[in-house]
Amino acid sequence: MAPQRVDVEVAGRTVSISNPDKIYFPDLGERGRKIDLVRYYASVAEIALSAVVGRPTYLQRYPDGIAGEEVYQKRLPPKAPEWLGRVTVTFPGGRKAEVLRPEHPADLVWAAQYGTITLHPWPALAADLAHPDLMRIDLDPQTGTDFSDAVWVGQQLLRPMLDELGLVGFPKTSGGRGIHIDVPLTAGWTFPQVRRSVLAIAREMERQAPERVTSAWWKEERGERIFVDFNQMLPDKTVAAAYTVRARPGAPVSTPVTWDELPSVSTMDFTIHTVPDRLDEVGDLQAPMSAAAAGLERSLSWVERDEEQGLGETNYPPNFPKMPGEPPRVQPSKKVADHWD
Repeated sequence: MAPQRVDVEVAGRTVSISNPDKIYFPDLGERGRKIDLVRYYASVAEIALSAVVGRPTYLQRYPDGIAGEEVYQKRLPPKAPEWLGRVTVTFPGGRKAEVLRPEHPADLVWAAQYGTITLHPWPALAADLAHPDLMRIDLDPQTGTDFSDAVWVGQQLLRPMLDELGLVGFPKTSGGRGIHIDVPLTAGWTFPQVRRSVLAIAREMERQAPERVTSAWWKEERGERIFVDFNQMLPDKTVAAAYTVRARPGAPVSTPVTWDELPSVSTMDFTIHTVPDRLDEVGDLQAPMSAAAAGLERSLSWVERDEEQGLGETNYPPNFPKMPGEPPRVQPSKKVADHWD
């Protein structure tokens, strides 16, 4: 009879795992059980913690595996262990909630025990939620494009652009078709400043390769291009953390890579069964991030240039309050010219 619970020890703390043999990734068979997910997080916990430590972190849960229901959970459950790190955040609508703030490697294993596959941290630390310490640039393939298109945009356009702006980008696979680039920042920049900087970068890439890149917020305008999702740079918005698993067949992992190796990798090179060995070989490629932090002075000059050329604010997500200078939240195909102003 299969065991109903097993104990997993992580950095001196024991986490009890229920239903360890439940299948989470059906295509992997006996290598895709809940305990395999837990063991992955336990084996990489020391490094994986660095991507979420001290940050409000949301939980993308699949308690019955990826074939079951998804639960995107922000609030910690009432019976969460007392030893878990936690922080209170304010949502765009004004409500508050206590959410996970990982501080110990066992926090990640507890999340996996709770059915979490993917961890979604804020780009700001709990100690200063108003000022992000990371600029996140999300290269999101649209219909008709794929990972190779995102690689081309990252390598040919974004990498030299960041160099020009005096910024250092650390790329990682998203675990899906896209690429995330983390850019460490010096202290004190606001979310609006960082978001507008990403938008200015997106617009410049669009100028240079309009057939490959789009900054259009409305899906009907994006076409078969890579969308640079500038609205990920908002409070309460998140992307999958480095070293976190994605809820897709094969159990892919969002994995940091070097710029030079980016063109030669694929998403499925990095899974729960391959990433531990990779980390033994290359270590944490994001470890130098804090030493590479830089400011936004040059990118904000691009924002000013756009403003002078009539390219000002654009739309926020629908769950955010209407912002100063934001155009009407009406998709282009539904605009009525007589009422637009």
